[in-house]
Amino acid sequence: MTSLIKPLPQDLIDRYKNWKSDSFAKDQSLYENLALEGQSPPAMIISCCDSRVHATSMFGAETGEFFIHRNIANLIPPYNPDGDHHGTSAAIEFAICALKVSYIIILGHSSCGGIKNGYHICKGDQVNEELLFVNKWLHILKPAYDMLEQSADEKKMISMLEKQSIINSIQNLSEFPFIQKVLSSNEISIHGLWNNIGTGELEMLNPKSMLFESL
Repeated sequence: MTSLIKPLPQDLIDRYKNWKSDSFAKDQSLYENLALEGQSPPAMIISCCDSRVHATSMFGAETGEFFIHRNIANLIPPYNPDGDHHGTSAAIEFAICALKVSYIIILGHSSCGGIKNGYHICKGDQVNEELLFVNKWLHILKPAYDMLEQSADEKKMISMLEKQSIINSIQNLSEFPFIQKVLSSNEISIHGLWNNIGTGELEMLNPKSMLFESL
C-alpha cells in the first residue's frame, strides 16, 4: 500500500501555496463562514469529467454556490434502487433531500470522448474490451442513440448524441421518486445546457420545442 503513495508534484504544491496566500486570503471570511455554517448551494450541476469543462469559471461562481457532480459524459442513469453502488444517483439524492437545491443543470459539451465512445458502443462497433466499467456505464446512452435520425455523417451523429443524451438524462431524472415529489410542488427546476468548448457558446434546451438554442 505505501509503495503506491508518492509525494505530491512540486508544481501543485507551489500552486496551492500561491492560492492560499492570494485567493484564499482575500476571501478568508467566506471560507470561515462556510466551514462554520456548512454549505447551502442553490444549484446542482451534473457535468462531464472532461478537464476542459469548467462550470464554476463559466458562470463566475463563488465557492459554495454549486454542488457539482462529474461523471463520464454527464449521464444520469435510470432509477434503480438495487442497493449497489450508484455514485451519480447518490449525489442527486443528497442534493435534493439534504441540500434542498432549487435547480439542477445537466451540462454537456462538444467533442465529448465519452459520447463518442458511447456512440460506437451503441452502434455495435468494435470497442476496447479492457474498459469494463466505462463500457457498461456508456450503455446508458442506448435510448438516446435509438432516438437519433440516422445519417451517413458519423461526426454529425455524434454531435447530435451529445445533445440527445442530455434529454435522455432529464427523462431518467424524472423517474426518481424524490425528484417527482419536488417537481410536483414546484420546488425545483431542471435545465439542459450544451457548451461548445472551442467557441465558448452555450446552448439551452427549450422546454417547449425541445431544441437547443443559443443564449
